[in-house]
Amino acid sequence: MRSSDAVETLIPHRAPFLFADRVTAVSNEEIIGYKTFSEDSELLKGSFPAHGFVPGVILIESMAQCGGAGIKLLGLADGLFGLAGIETARFMKGAHYGVPIRYAIKNIRVSEKIIKQSGIAYMNEEPVMEATWTCVKIG
Repeated sequence: MRSSDAVETLIPHRAPFLFADRVTAVSNEEIIGYKTFSEDSELLKGSFPAHGFVPGVILIESMAQCGGAGIKLLGLADGLFGLAGIETARFMKGAHYGVPIRYAIKNIRVSEKIIKQSGIAYMNEEPVMEATWTCVKIG
């Protein structure tokens, strides 16, 4: 199991913009990562305050960060990558603060310049969001 401290050695993000707690499994086909969002986060307090939902755009970023950390663990690409495009995103229900979100991420294409992944976010083993995105090498 990898903690957020270990994730920080894999990707450049830092609090308050680090949205990956740990990556627990990696293979060339799939990466499993987790994030539990705190209600105390000043950054996220203003989004859906009456409902307690994590903003959807933050879920996408969180999943991409877990995917990027998994790519680094696998040693499949080197350098600095940034989110360049979101092909699809579909939200099924709100993700709540304090509940672990599990990301199941598939590697679609991985090269030295482009990473394309898709994933599903689960809360209590029910899907809350799915997306497909592309990251490109920026450094």
